[in-house]
Amino acid sequence: MIEREAEQILRTLAGQFKAVAVVGPRQSGKTTLVRAVFPGKPYASLENPDVRTRATDDPRGFLAQYPSGAILDEVQRVPSLFSYLQQVLDEGTTRGLFVLTGSNNFLLQENISQSLAGRIGYLDLLPFTLNELPHGAVSAPDDWLFNGGYPPLYDGVTDHPLWFANYIRTYVERDVRQIRNITDLHAFERFLRLCAGRSGQLLNMANLAVETGKDNKTIAGWMSVLESSFIVHLLRPYHASFNKRVVKMPKLYFIDTGLACALLGIANRHQLAFHPLRGNLFENAIVMEAIKRIGHQGGMARTWFWRDNKGHEVDLLVEKGGALLPVEIKSGQTVQEEWFKGVAYWTSISGMLGGMLVHGGDANYDRSDGIRVRPWNGFYDALAIR
Repeated sequence: MIEREAEQILRTLAGQFKAVAVVGPRQSGKTTLVRAVFPGKPYASLENPDVRTRATDDPRGFLAQYPSGAILDEVQRVPSLFSYLQQVLDEGTTRGLFVLTGSNNFLLQENISQSLAGRIGYLDLLPFTLNELPHGAVSAPDDWLFNGGYPPLYDGVTDHPLWFANYIRTYVERDVRQIRNITDLHAFERFLRLCAGRSGQLLNMANLAVETGKDNKTIAGWMSVLESSFIVHLLRPYHASFNKRVVKMPKLYFIDTGLACALLGIANRHQLAFHPLRGNLFENAIVMEAIKRIGHQGGMARTWFWRDNKGHEVDLLVEKGGALLPVEIKSGQTVQEEWFKGVAYWTSISGMLGGMLVHGGDANYDRSDGIRVRPWNGFYDALAIR
């Protein structure tokens, strides 16, 4: 097993709470991680029809099988189990008794908030960060953007295009129906591919509604499905205006750029190099890299972007020690002076000094104005979020 950055915070949570929930997209390594960290705990997958039937028909008897706790995989499949689990946790004092995993954030959080609030620690486990990838797995940004970070793609055996084709099919045909009763799956898949074409862009629901032939309410519902199943992340705009009119629409990012590339029909990394959305995908990858690493360390991803109605923009704002660190993201390899305009403008109106430029080359230095220039594969340590 490849060591995960989230392992330490998972152990910490298990030492503080009676139960721990590990959530994230399918195939992000949740089961592998929890079984490695808690090898002595029995394991039960609620995806298994027989196990799910026992848990549904006799929840008391099902939990009684595990007096010393257990790992319950895809536990959102049996919502009725949470109320009984609450009783078990309240009657005991053992910390880290049950470890729950799930790939449906909406259903899992809904049940946790109703039954297990205050009793459970929460960890988001997303696909591999750059630091978690096997040594030598990527040597250039395009390798990283095209491959993404899903663990199965780094086992040395799995066929990349075939894996993503089946991942998309499984997601659309099975997972979507668990979250929402979507009958027009062809329209939903078209919607999913249209979203991939908007990676790193402002989310315009009305425009998506026109292109899919659906109403705005339907599109909003479908977008919530993508969020709750860890397919996309909506980066919200920073609310402070500094006496400027600011954009209020979120920006759309995919949790994994490899999946976005597959949905866009990008067949190989060489095709990606000349793709018109390469810059958007690069920005997508950097934003998600920051968010993943914050989450894997147990922190809340306090991140935003900022844009006013004059076109001034900061790609990423990260809350750090009560201040906001502006981050500009550029996919080019040659650092240009005009790239610093966004951060410089933010500094002038906010009064917050410092900033960072993350780019697709190798340059790594600090400017006299306090802006740090960092390469795509070496920016996180300088970001120093925690």
